[in-house]
Amino acid sequence: MAETSAAAAPALTSESGTLGNIESTINSAFEPIKDAFYNVVFGEVTVFGVTFPWIVAWLVIAAAVFTVTFGFIQIRAFKLAVDLVRGKYTSKDEPGEINHFQALSSALSGTVGLGNIAGVGVAVTIGGPGATFWMIMCGLLGMATKFVECTLGVKYREIDADGTVSGGPMHYLRKGLAERIPGPAGAAIGKVLAVLAALMILFFAIAGGNMFQANQTFAQLRDVTGGETGLLGGDGAALVFGVVLAIVVGLVIIGGIKSIGAVTSKLVPAMAVIYITACLIVIGVNITAVPGAIVEIIAGAFTPAAGFGGAIGVLIVGFQRAAFSNEAGLGSAPIAHSAVRTQHPVTEGLVALLEPFIDTVIICTMTALTIVIAKTQFWQDAQATVIAGGDTPDGVTVTSESFATVLPWFPYVLTIAVVLFAVSTIITWGYYGQRAWLFLFGKNKASEHIYNVVFCLFVVVGSVLTLTSVLDFADAVLFALALFNIIGLYIMIPVVKRELAEYRAKIRNGEVRKLEKTG
Repeated sequence: MAETSAAAAPALTSESGTLGNIESTINSAFEPIKDAFYNVVFGEVTVFGVTFPWIVAWLVIAAAVFTVTFGFIQIRAFKLAVDLVRGKYTSKDEPGEINHFQALSSALSGTVGLGNIAGVGVAVTIGGPGATFWMIMCGLLGMATKFVECTLGVKYREIDADGTVSGGPMHYLRKGLAERIPGPAGAAIGKVLAVLAALMILFFAIAGGNMFQANQTFAQLRDVTGGETGLLGGDGAALVFGVVLAIVVGLVIIGGIKSIGAVTSKLVPAMAVIYITACLIVIGVNITAVPGAIVEIIAGAFTPAAGFGGAIGVLIVGFQRAAFSNEAGLGSAPIAHSAVRTQHPVTEGLVALLEPFIDTVIICTMTALTIVIAKTQFWQDAQATVIAGGDTPDGVTVTSESFATVLPWFPYVLTIAVVLFAVSTIITWGYYGQRAWLFLFGKNKASEHIYNVVFCLFVVVGSVLTLTSVLDFADAVLFALALFNIIGLYIMIPVVKRELAEYRAKIRNGEVRKLEKTG
């Protein structure tokens, strides 16, 4: 997930003048609302002396239940999922707007972000190397959740006369619950949860998926170009940047999911290659330290060094960072996956299970391994500070310092990565918000144009104002959606089981077979 926590990355704040006053007024007005809601959603429980947000347990338990229920589908169907992404089972004339690879890229562009850079830096600082092991475990479990929710996303999607697809929790909660709970009660519950889901997605799309990303992108660019005295340090620079970014984003989202899929299918691999290459360079230079780092990660997961909260504490840290990174169970990814070209819903569920694997098991692990291998003095000092009860350091700095041990110019590479991550996140969440908006206010061109204008205006607002309270509220709103979404997923397990059984039967009897050419 492209994190919206204020600790995730350097923030750009209006310190004085009219903009500063506006920002202060909005934050002050929103503070009590944010505190009340944030404290409920991220409220903490204590188990075995370790305190953690209950929402993390909710997400991880669901992932474990789905993993067992579907017989470790993430392992058994991994090869089939890869074949589906490569287009080996789906022809171009099947219903939908984009192919499996584009759907996966679009969804990944919404999850791969600062959480993979800053969030991991925080995890291995407050939980030690062992947190990496539990991040991997949580990512593997989350694959099953993505399988369930994205299968339902396609199963209950709506395809308009012009071929435009709408899907996501607002559709499968409304239709699926009405189907599974007969009578007026099921229909009423489904409609209420669908509207709540749409409202939460819309709010996060505008705040967390848009404003925060724009703000962080400009802040990072300003930092590497000389700060307040540099090229982007002058008055009006943020406004000009915001306008340019809004134009770029607008040109993409106006084209709909086909345009977004075309862009993200190039952008996501590009940003992944840039970032993973940098990781591999650091790991390669320190190749002799790799075995020792792996031993540290595994040993630290079960017998962590003193000060990291014991094995349970390390487990919780790893699970929390992974859950916050891959969004499994939040209901956001099914919106992108629903637009896929397929007549078998379960095929996209299988493709979607690759998402947490790429986001958490590969990218987050690469970041963690780089930090553990580099073993910078900054990271060790930061760990000592946290153990002594001090503040958690900036996760981006932990990661950046680790890369700088081999690549002194890495801050520039990190800037490119942050910009690519942020732009791809804005584009994808622009689409998620649009689907929610049209669900709430009606599907027509006028409504769509109004949304596009509003969304792009908030790109500019986000570049200029931080609005910390609004962003914290947006975080809480998105994770509140997981409560309703996962309840719906539990109820609709039989639907997914039926879809999976039917598809497997079609493969066995030859009704579904590999295509000679990829599509």
